[in-house]
Amino acid sequence: MNKYFSFLRAINVGGHVVKMDALRDIFISMGFSNVETFIASGNVIFEANEKNALLLESRIEKKLCEALGYEVATFIRTPDELRAMVEYPPFKKSQLEKAGAFNAAFLKQPLDASQLKKVRALKTDIDDFNVNGRELYWLCKTKQSESKFSNAVMEKSLGVQATFRNMNTVNKLVAKYCR
Repeated sequence: MNKYFSFLRAINVGGHVVKMDALRDIFISMGFSNVETFIASGNVIFEANEKNALLLESRIEKKLCEALGYEVATFIRTPDELRAMVEYPPFKKSQLEKAGAFNAAFLKQPLDASQLKKVRALKTDIDDFNVNGRELYWLCKTKQSESKFSNAVMEKSLGVQATFRNMNTVNKLVAKYCR
């Protein structure tokens, strides 16, 4: 069995309320084992025999759309990928210590040169970005509410779907599940 982390977009935001028990049951109905949710924002940890993460993403998206009645973009990572994500230094330690928020966007695939140029154009005095593989790191130097950047702005600018998580959440997932 392979352990996976699924990061779901549009769970418990924008009026889409989903109980974690119901979400867990949907994953169990797909034949996954050791299914757990982690905080109520669409983080599901599970085990599956499947080795192809893209097939898993597609299968989960289809099932969630059937069960919930709306599209739920799904981003799968392995324990090794999640561990590498928290070990990657996207910003200087001194910047992180002063930051108002530090988040990462999960992407389906790495950004191309044109998209990377658009990321650089999003940088402001408040917001800084770093991209590594299928993750976009966002450092907000003030409160997020003071920033004009959001998931919607990023998706519109880059033409991709993503879901953001606070890096504290990602670090807690790694500490708990990636020993």
